[in-house]
Amino acid sequence: MSKDKLKIAGKEYSSRLLVGTGKYSDEKNASEAIRASGAEIVTVAIRRVEIDSKLRDECILNYIPPKEFTILPNTAGCFSAQEAIRVARLGREILSNSNLIKLEVLSDPKSLLPLMDETLIATKELIKEGFQVMVYCTDEIDYALKLEDLGCSAVMPLAAPIGSGLGIVNPDAIAKIVEKISCPVLVDAGIGTASEVSLAMELGCDAVLLNTAIARAKNPIMMAEAMRDAAVAGRKAFLAGRIPKNNLGAPSSPVKGRVNS
Repeated sequence: MSKDKLKIAGKEYSSRLLVGTGKYSDEKNASEAIRASGAEIVTVAIRRVEIDSKLRDECILNYIPPKEFTILPNTAGCFSAQEAIRVARLGREILSNSNLIKLEVLSDPKSLLPLMDETLIATKELIKEGFQVMVYCTDEIDYALKLEDLGCSAVMPLAAPIGSGLGIVNPDAIAKIVEKISCPVLVDAGIGTASEVSLAMELGCDAVLLNTAIARAKNPIMMAEAMRDAAVAGRKAFLAGRIPKNNLGAPSSPVKGRVNS
């Protein structure tokens, strides 16, 4: 497994679990859980960093320093392409000209589902401006193919609505995306527990990004460890190759030489 690396935007990572920083009780708790998860890529809402940077002692980047983690700024809370583009540019300024961005363009504040037509517009423009774009998207194969054609660094189909904890609602759709496109596929949003991380990896996804499932768990640090282990187990199961499903039983013991009663 030491040679089995996650490759995104020209860099290699040992962990296939990406985590967020929101919804924790405090910054210290977030830092401890993030470290327990083993994640090397941590996503941060650009607007939160902008606010925190004005309150220096409370800035989340004090707890997850960019020298130790790859910081993945995101455009959370944007509802149009132009708004997302503007926030992405701001993130590049705040994070010392980092070109890596997680693009989110949402349809409405309640469902938090991706608004795909605006997402495609923003993706095209940001790539033109030199950004390495990881895109939060629906689980529709047509959109995934369009994003790949635009040159995004990763497609990130949702498992379920953000923060819902519903798990992977449509595993067949995720599996189809994995099968049809060559850029990295990361399940993003809706994960609720460790078995769902394992399932995403068993489907062949390159990684999983989650936040609420750890931050709102009764014991965030223990849940972070469970998510870490599930990503490893699921990836190993995928590489090992599961047995085919069969409607009939198949004996595991030899039938030759059976003693007749």
